[in-house]
Amino acid sequence: MEIRLLEDGYRNNTKMYEDFIHNRINTEADYFSKEVILIDKVPSFPIYMGKGSDGLKREYFQKAIFTLYNYYIETPRDIHLNGKFWHSLFVGYKRNYVLDLYPKVLEGKNEFENIVLKPFDWENYIYKSVLAAEYIKNANITKSVEIEHYINLIYDNLDLYNYILKYRLFRNSDFVIKLLTIIDEENISREMKAKIKHPSIKEQDLRYGRQVILELNKSYPVIMAPSLSKNDLKKLVVENLELLLSKYPHQN
Repeated sequence: MEIRLLEDGYRNNTKMYEDFIHNRINTEADYFSKEVILIDKVPSFPIYMGKGSDGLKREYFQKAIFTLYNYYIETPRDIHLNGKFWHSLFVGYKRNYVLDLYPKVLEGKNEFENIVLKPFDWENYIYKSVLAAEYIKNANITKSVEIEHYINLIYDNLDLYNYILKYRLFRNSDFVIKLLTIIDEENISREMKAKIKHPSIKEQDLRYGRQVILELNKSYPVIMAPSLSKNDLKKLVVENLELLLSKYPHQN
């Protein structure tokens, strides 16, 4: 299938938004370029999980990652890590699907941009899902039950996962899968995502897990955390968490 890419500057194109809202999207319009990407199959998947029940958000997250894992991750990285490709796909070819899942995009341009055209970074749910699918596949996790297990680990530790994605140093499959496995084996998910509440802490949303990652980042390159064995990384993570818990006792 040919996917025609949007022209540079498409975010500021009011006509594109109006055409999307009124079902007039045309890939021959001037907001589409002449550049095309060829891809065998382009099945739909949820692109936004910011609202709704926990069960629905988890379901959407699982469907997105399974679909990306099965159909998109084998494409070159300059395709599946290209925000313009995803925006072009869902604006130009997936309108009905988008409106079925996210009718709020009809309520205004802000909703449209937040759901469909969100910048392609750690806050974008496609970006989170693409990297999750890539990490799981790169770790040679192939059984559906194991894939689902790691998807759930990411979802259950989404705050920490989001924080990891901010650091290029830790944005690799080996580190992420090892860290998730450690959190699961040590049963420390609750502590890692808990907020640090202490009179000396002024920041409103400081969390133990984020601080553990921050300490790992500060110790680099003296300690090469991403290259450590799972056992060595486990020791380092647990030690840092215990130090934080002793300094700032967890309050329910």
